[in-house]
Formats: sequence, structure tokens, C-alpha cells
Amino acid sequence: MSKKVIVFTGLSISPKEAQTILEADYRAPVKRNDVLNAIADKPDIIGIIDGVFHQSPAVSHKEIMKAMDEGITVVGGSSMGALRASELDVLGMKGIGYVYNQYASGAITSDDDVAVTFDPDSKVSLSEALVNIDYKLNLAIEEDIITREEKDEIIKVAKEIYYPKRTYSYIFAKSEIDEDKKAKLMEFINKTDDIKYLDAIEVLEYIKSLL
Repeated sequence: MSKKVIVFTGLSISPKEAQTILEADYRAPVKRNDVLNAIADKPDIIGIIDGVFHQSPAVSHKEIMKAMDEGITVVGGSSMGALRASELDVLGMKGIGYVYNQYASGAITSDDDVAVTFDPDSKVSLSEALVNIDYKLNLAIEEDIITREEKDEIIKVAKEIYYPKRTYSYIFAKSEIDEDKKAKLMEFINKTDDIKYLDAIEVLEYIKSLL
């Protein structure tokens, strides 16, 4: 008998693309009580990738714990899923990917690191997650596009910007990095996949392996 899978996403990866990796019941970014509602549909596995932070109350630890108490496998990564997995992995929630490991190791600690604002209709992100910025800037250092000091300056500027306004264009407008270097860096950033996107794929592939 095939297993029933429910996955909450839409920002880190589109449901349309996700469906090509894993056949599942895809639902909008998770908010408070969505997991409780999902439990009523009796899934075998719940995947949490994206979730809301400030637009609505966030998914609670208790509802995820209730799902696990019901015998449901709960897997998280990429964004809200990574955050909740780092908090509940000792209780059985499975964390997957780079962002989860960043939280689990204490390298990042704030909701703000993965938070973005998005269009509620199109589910298109309107700002950039700090974890994506940090990840891409580290790759830019490896490619000798920027120095470690320049990366630190950009991150400092990014952290001073309230997350709904945190875009590359706004960050670079406030940064003192050389204009030619900004252009080269922006070109590199545009052709490099977000780590939240890569983690979302890893979450889906992990769930697929359980089937």
C-alpha cells in the first residue's frame, strides 16, 4: 500500500517542481494549526519546508510533537522546517540539509536567518533570506570574487536591514564595496542556486527514499 505524504512548501521550491521529484499532497507554507489539520488526513509522512513567521502565528512545537506521537514521520529542512527540526530532533523530528545543520550546530540561531516576505497569491519571495546571502557570499569568496572582509561588511549591512526589505539591490546600495565588484558579485549570485532551494530538494529526496 502506498504511503500518504503531505508537504508544506511553496517558497523554497514550487509545488509544481516539487511534484516532479516526489508525488505528494503539497500545501502552502505551514502556519499554526496546519499540522493538526494534516494529522486528521492520516498521512504517513509530513514534510515541513516553508512556513510563515510573522504574517500568521508560526507552527507550534506541540502540534509537530502530536504528529510524531500519532506515529507520523515528520521531516524538516530548508526554512521553517530546518528551524523546527533543530529544536525537535531530540524528540524524533528528522532534520535534513545545510540550513538544518547550521541551526543544529548553533552557527545560526534566529528565525530572521531564514525569514522572507512573500506575495501571498503568487508565493514569490519579495526579500532574500540571510542564510542564502551568507551561503552565496561564502561561495563568492571561494571563487575569489570578494574577500572575507568584504563578505563581513556585506553581512553587517544585511543584518541591519529589517528582513522584509532585505534584497540584494538594497544591501548593495548601502554597501561600500567597489561598484565593479558589486556587478561581478551580482552576476555570480544570480546564477547560483539558493541553499534553501537545494535543501528543499534534499528533503524531498529523503522522503522519497523512505517510500
